[in-house]
Amino acid sequence: MKNLAKSSGWRKGAVHLFPVPALAVYILFVIYPIAAAFGYSFYDWKGLVRGEFVGLGNFVSLFTKEPFNHLFWNAFGHNLYYFAVEMAVQNTLAFVLAYLVYSKLKGAGFLKMAYFLPRLLSVIVVGFLWKLMLNPNNGVVNVLLKKIGLVSWAKPWLGDPATALTSITLANSWFGVGFSMLIFLAGLQSISSEIIEAAKLDGVTGMRLIRSMILPMMSQSLIIVTVFTFIHAFEAFELIYAMEGSQGEPYNATDTLAVFFYRIAFGGSSGGDSVALGLGSALAVVLFLIIASISALFLYFTRNQQANQ
Repeated sequence: MKNLAKSSGWRKGAVHLFPVPALAVYILFVIYPIAAAFGYSFYDWKGLVRGEFVGLGNFVSLFTKEPFNHLFWNAFGHNLYYFAVEMAVQNTLAFVLAYLVYSKLKGAGFLKMAYFLPRLLSVIVVGFLWKLMLNPNNGVVNVLLKKIGLVSWAKPWLGDPATALTSITLANSWFGVGFSMLIFLAGLQSISSEIIEAAKLDGVTGMRLIRSMILPMMSQSLIIVTVFTFIHAFEAFELIYAMEGSQGEPYNATDTLAVFFYRIAFGGSSGGDSVALGLGSALAVVLFLIIASISALFLYFTRNQQANQ
């Protein structure tokens, strides 16, 4: 009996060891890089060799020294624009598609799979495909515009500073619409059908039903999608890198904070040194604080809303 009790106790204790591998990976690839970035940001770096302790000097340079301060606010504005376009285009379209599937549209199962299919592609593949389609000479977008008589609309979409960032953001919206649609669909399916039927019997239909009944009852899904969209917009890098490279071309028109970080930390900066690891780490810390604080604010609002229900 004692041996059986010991064996049972050992098994119960072993259960607590199962999260250890996942925790180790999380610490190694998430916690450690964040902590290292904080540490690196307080030192001057000569290439990859750590120099003297400079305290907040890298942060001061980031916000006051040319060209870093100008490039930082330029990239920050692009991140905000990226977020606004994703919210307006991607998430609006995602809600419409989710509502069509929720309304038992014929072939809804196939449509749900088709809408999510782009999300299964690699971001690099998506960037390469859209770069081909937006080619100014033989890309499918300009070819179609010319064939339907809109020759004046055909332009070098990725080569024009006025259209480059918008083109990339719309390509990203096409890529991400399926993910947002699934979250919205989950929110719609969580609404009691009896409530919707009762509202319809009272004459609440169409846009009034969506505005007055459906949207308030799926507020948590809306907040979740907004948080994910914000995080994704401020981490925007892969698609921009695939379509425009790391220089934020043309003329810094597609520069975002993540692209700017990559360039000054690893790919050569505009301020002299080929590698500015300390300055790049300071930028990474600022980017982390922006994402973490805004996400925490959204989550705080969500918890307060749940508590008041």
